[in-house]
Amino acid sequence: MKILTYLLVIVGIALIGFGLYNAFVPQEVVDIGPLEVDAKEGLSNQTLAMLGLGVVALIAGAMLRKRG
Repeated sequence: MKILTYLLVIVGIALIGFGLYNAFVPQEVVDIGPLEVDAKEGLSNQTLAMLGLGVVALIAGAMLRKRG
C-alpha cells in the first residue's frame, strides 16, 4: 500500500508540474529563417485536465497514507 501511496504522490506532482509548464512557458509555433514566432497557449482544456488529475492523485495519495 505504501508503494501505491508514493506512486500517486509522484504522479500527482509530475502532472501538476507538467500542466503548469504548459500553461506558462511559450511554445515555439513558427521558425522560418530569422523569423521566430512564439505563442503562449495559456490554460487549455488539456492543461486544466492535467492539473485536475494531479490534484486528484495527490488527494488520493494523502487519503491512502492516512488510512494505512
